[in-house]
Amino acid sequence: MTIVLYPGSFDPITYGHLDVIRRASRLFEHVHIGVIHNPSKSSTFSLDERLHMIRAVIADSIDNVTVHAYTGLLVDFAHAIGVSAIVRGLRAISDFEFEFQLSLTNRQLSPQLETILLMTDSKYSYISSTAIKQIAMYGGDVSSFVPPLVEQQLKERL
Repeated sequence: MTIVLYPGSFDPITYGHLDVIRRASRLFEHVHIGVIHNPSKSSTFSLDERLHMIRAVIADSIDNVTVHAYTGLLVDFAHAIGVSAIVRGLRAISDFEFEFQLSLTNRQLSPQLETILLMTDSKYSYISSTAIKQIAMYGGDVSSFVPPLVEQQLKERL
């Protein structure tokens, strides 16, 4: 079996992200979730808050997942933790072009590192962290998009 890395900003984690994590955890021996700290990008939640939310929502339901923070190049982090493949989620065809370019770039930097694209369940295909934050900011109901802990954190923050 393969050990894989599912990277992202997870700002915040959504049911779409959780769908990819659960499915990857059934397909692979172990899934490392890499939460990027990008100082040049403005995040709603701090790195520690994002790590806490992810760990809390998967704690009782998925055994073969480890959550890490990282900075720098994804391929360097993948090598550091010893994974052989990167898992990325696709929501819609519009995601494909970006993911394809990213995959080819990563392959150029690290030819032995594979990228696996998993389509999210269709009921999550339109969910994005950005849209969820906008809905929450204007007092909308985000309970069908994020776990209760994340919903509460969004209400407190926004």
